[in-house]
Amino acid sequence: MRIKDELIGKEVLDAEIQIVGKVADAVFDKDTFEVTDIVIKKSGFSEQLKASENIVPMELVKAIGDKILLKGEDDI
Repeated sequence: MRIKDELIGKEVLDAEIQIVGKVADAVFDKDTFEVTDIVIKKSGFSEQLKASENIVPMELVKAIGDKILLKGEDDI
């Protein structure tokens, strides 16, 4: 998987299908080269005024397609 093409810039949705933000970066395990976390930059005008990022473990990702869907409480 090419991280730049497959993850960076994709919209991230929570379990209620609300936009959380976009993927700004990915964190790798240096030994296995697996993606362990994604860095989500919040979107929207008010969020642009202050830098806001969240690091989400890949265990909380339910699906990756055109957008990234996060797991809800029922999925965990």
